[in-house]
Amino acid sequence: MFKFKIILLFIFFIGCNNQMDKTAPLIPMEDFFRNPEKSSFKISPNGNHIAYMKPWKTRMNVYVLDIKTNNETRLTSSEERGIYGFAWLTDERIGYIKDDGGDENMHFYAVNIDGSNERDLTPFENVQARIIDDLEDDPNYIIIGLNKRNPQIHDPYRVNVNDGKMEMIAENPGNISGWMTDHDGKLRVAVTSDGVNTSVLYRDSESENFKSILTTDFKVSVSPLFFTFDNKNLYVASNRGRDKSGIFKFDVNNAKEGELIFEHDEVDVSGLMYSRKRKVITGVSYYTDKRKYHMFDEWRESIQLDLEKKLPGLEVVLSDVSDDENKALIRTYSDKTRGSYYYYDIEDKILSKLTDISPWLNEGYMSDMQSISYKCYQDLR
Repeated sequence: MFKFKIILLFIFFIGCNNQMDKTAPLIPMEDFFRNPEKSSFKISPNGNHIAYMKPWKTRMNVYVLDIKTNNETRLTSSEERGIYGFAWLTDERIGYIKDDGGDENMHFYAVNIDGSNERDLTPFENVQARIIDDLEDDPNYIIIGLNKRNPQIHDPYRVNVNDGKMEMIAENPGNISGWMTDHDGKLRVAVTSDGVNTSVLYRDSESENFKSILTTDFKVSVSPLFFTFDNKNLYVASNRGRDKSGIFKFDVNNAKEGELIFEHDEVDVSGLMYSRKRKVITGVSYYTDKRKYHMFDEWRESIQLDLEKKLPGLEVVLSDVSDDENKALIRTYSDKTRGSYYYYDIEDKILSKLTDISPWLNEGYMSDMQSISYKCYQDLR
């Protein structure tokens, strides 16, 4: 019998590209932690506008860019603390989360993209708002978590984004770690955790109570991804009875994995992609040395191949797409740069750069990352 110990040592350093001068300048540490030029890009449902975060008076605020005119409008004016997050509500309206001077009592606001008709949709004192689901297919409502009933617990409310009227659609018993809606925007799945055991709760409609259909311990993971397109069952990433997680259809009535959608013999797989417009599974993503894809859909595969041809040597991610699937936002990464955002006309296959995330970091001064793989054997006698 033999014993062994593996020690992994990670060293992060700034090197130099062999193609450049051997002496790279000393880069200030704060350059690696500066706010990006622009970030968190999201495309409007009709694809005509792009919203993003950008510094204003050193704080991240929400801006909107008109694709046709290239006119930029700042929607928020937060000076003491940056905006926590935002979402498109309609083609003409955006919702965002912010607090009052850093008190962490976040409120949810809605504003038109021309800056008009701003409204606090959660005007409650000492109440914190969280976005649960922006309900992409419902322009009039959003689901927000509010701790109105109990300061320690956030219950989900369906809120009208125009007049602020709201209805609590479930009561959080205190241990909910996540909620999930079906493709009609109905809240029908919840996940609870006590730190050791995790349970999946389910209901057929919002008029019913949640019931636990599955409980697993910390060794087993069955993670709901989204509903099947008929809203009757789920897609999950599961390692139950397996060494690695694969993607399955999941029968909610029997609480069992059914059809295997995809698995990989080396790594866990949990990224499942689909078309909201066409209601089809388009592919999966997973990580080995870097993000990899396996496509089921010719349309989605053609987009990926075209983008990778246009942007060689970069990791290319389709980060957002318009409702008609004709326009998209693209994000790139590499081992030496935080990457860039692009606007992509899918129909005409035209790619336009929007911004570099950290243009002050010269990728020529960064070291290449190399992946190392090895087999590890252990004598279990």
